[in-house]
Amino acid sequence: MHDILISGGGIAGLSLALGLRLSYGTGLRIGLIDPAFGSRQANVRTSALTAGSRNLLQALGVWPEMARHAQPILTMKITDSRRNDAVRPLFLTFDEPLDDGSPFAWMVQNADLVTSLETMVALSGIDLYSSAVSRIVDRERNIELRLADGQSLSGALLVGADGVQSKVRRACGIETVGRDYHRTAMVATFAHEEDHCGVATQHFLPSGPFAMLPLTGRRASIVWTEPAADAQGYLAMPDDEFTEEVERRFGLSLGRLRLVSRPAGFPLRVHIARRFTARRAALIGDAAHLIHPLAGQGLNLGLRDVASLVGLLGGPIRLGLDPGGADVLAQYERARYFDSVAMIAGTDGLHRLFANDSLPLRFIRDLGLGIVNRLPRLKRGLIREAAGLSGDTPAMLRGQLP
Repeated sequence: MHDILISGGGIAGLSLALGLRLSYGTGLRIGLIDPAFGSRQANVRTSALTAGSRNLLQALGVWPEMARHAQPILTMKITDSRRNDAVRPLFLTFDEPLDDGSPFAWMVQNADLVTSLETMVALSGIDLYSSAVSRIVDRERNIELRLADGQSLSGALLVGADGVQSKVRRACGIETVGRDYHRTAMVATFAHEEDHCGVATQHFLPSGPFAMLPLTGRRASIVWTEPAADAQGYLAMPDDEFTEEVERRFGLSLGRLRLVSRPAGFPLRVHIARRFTARRAALIGDAAHLIHPLAGQGLNLGLRDVASLVGLLGGPIRLGLDPGGADVLAQYERARYFDSVAMIAGTDGLHRLFANDSLPLRFIRDLGLGIVNRLPRLKRGLIREAAGLSGDTPAMLRGQLP
């Protein structure tokens, strides 16, 4: 019998398991289930970690290892133009550090973060199961899982960290609302000749945003969005032709580009679960919400779920009460649902605003960006909000265990 079972060993699931172990000790029995343990495929995706997420990784003891793989973002530049415009005016720049002098974000490769988390989890005494969940049975006093390899597990609380197609969410009868953007984000890593100096650039083009995001060394990750049908043609191009298309959009400010990893495409959609909890079950990460990547907040939103759930479970765990009780789950849903809805509405609104090529609308949004750029206090507030440091911040987002 486990106290807590976690289905899904991605970044959110690994962080949750490690956060629970470090916060509440070996007396809490945790089971982490994922068929990909020990056999993960190469992952070209990258993420921008906010200051709050960096603090969480610091609390988990993962950041000292990750820091050497993480590239601070010192400046964020935003432009709005068409692909063939001769001049791309700079409308908005974020280049101020946080109050403590630290950068407002760091770029990391997801594969490095998963490896660091897996190493820490393997040393923590958490029970790992390299199998898929085949059936979930809801009992009044516990929840039971049947695994594909024939094992049976039971626990007081089941956490679904199993991604967009979450089996836990479906088994709990939780529906999602959302829509398909009919666009694909193409991700690839490039080497370049000149130093990027920690500058991230986001070009808003009519077909979708094009981001050049700095990695350690003279490398950068692109996130290039196009209509789904067009993206398939770009992804099928030889390396040199794909590189030419990237240079056509970004220019040669970093010198010539060289493709390091074959590009991969990811369909874009937005969704949110109608509920984040069911009896003896909770959802975190992409199982609960999926957002447009243009603001780089998807992973950070999932880590905010982790920080909230770890903190809220402290009371019942320390008092020997039921960690899967209805009152605990109700607190978690209240803590996370509004924040998630607000973030989804914000990123979806930005997508709708910048995907429209109407000249009057372009003039209004560019005017708005310019006004924001001239208001330092407003920019600082936006940076602090994006960094996950505003409002009632859970302990782990401040770098502390509950």
